[in-house]
Amino acid sequence: MPSAPKLALESIQASALSIPFKAAFKHASAERAATQSLWVQCRSRDGLAGYGEGCPREYVTAESLASAQGFVGAHLHDWLAAFHDLDSLAAWVRQHGAEIDRHPAAWTAVELAFLDLAGKHSGKSIEALLALPELKGRFQYTAVIGDAAAAQFEAQLAHYLKAGFRDFKIKLSGDLARDGDKVRLLGAAGVSPQRVRADANNLWRSAEQASHDLRSLEFPFFALEEPLQAGDYAGLRRLAQALDTKIILDESLLRAAQLDELVGFSERCIVNLRVSKMGGLLRSLELAREIRSRGLGLVVGAHVGETSVLTRAALAVAHSARDSLIAQEGAFGTHLLSRDVTESPIMFGAGGVLDAERAAFAGKPGLGLVVTHAP
Repeated sequence: MPSAPKLALESIQASALSIPFKAAFKHASAERAATQSLWVQCRSRDGLAGYGEGCPREYVTAESLASAQGFVGAHLHDWLAAFHDLDSLAAWVRQHGAEIDRHPAAWTAVELAFLDLAGKHSGKSIEALLALPELKGRFQYTAVIGDAAAAQFEAQLAHYLKAGFRDFKIKLSGDLARDGDKVRLLGAAGVSPQRVRADANNLWRSAEQASHDLRSLEFPFFALEEPLQAGDYAGLRRLAQALDTKIILDESLLRAAQLDELVGFSERCIVNLRVSKMGGLLRSLELAREIRSRGLGLVVGAHVGETSVLTRAALAVAHSARDSLIAQEGAFGTHLLSRDVTESPIMFGAGGVLDAERAAFAGKPGLGLVVTHAP
């Protein structure tokens, strides 16, 4: 049987994507009321289009929308000539790792757009294209509550509990009275500390101060996410031992090589893998395989304001690493966004569950999404 003709790119276009939220979301590093995303469209000469998204964040990877667009502009002509199948894309990733490290969100948008297009060109889903298991089964998402005053926090908690959520992630502020209100409300609602992860977004500058403040809350969280300054592995080791807790690494783990920094306390470590932070789906899958081989736990996370495009990409990672998966975040769709980019947003339902076997996108070519509201 003859192979399909090579994919010939006609254009790669990048633009900013801004969609208002239904309500602002706040944490220690930022407050956001709209998406901050780079949107990329790849078109082939046979009239097909693929779509990708990345979320540049100054406080995570030092990227801005301007730097992301500049990165795409600098490489545009090379990509148009070089990319014609999965092998050529993967070769570019291997040869330009340092550049992707500096522009992970920008590259994510380009890579996803090309993979979406390549899947449509070949008639294969993203999973089939990458030799992954096709999506099936249910995905359980975490309820995420931003840094809110007590009344708003209580209302959001009640909403999630009524919807049947089991696992929670809360944002800490560093204000002990404000954070104390949050844990008291969780306790009053009957939520076990072992069902709650606390994200501090790099609040404290020393393990000792973090330990003092967290002990005062008298709420032994299941795990602490980024309590110290990014990359303070020695401090994280001390804090994990002092509080006998697990540490979730997000800003402190931007590439696979940093796993070597966890020697000596890796059994206490969980990695928050966000596709846009890691520099694309190919690198995310590679990191997930390395995490599994080292016996670490994995959270497949999300940036606030991701659309269904990044949600769809993250599902491929989560499904391929179910045996290491501690939790999954995201899939807010129009629960948070005033609109999504797709005809049918990918979002969790009752209890935070997304059933892939009932989803219209599963098994469809590329990402399987019908994009109707792109810029």
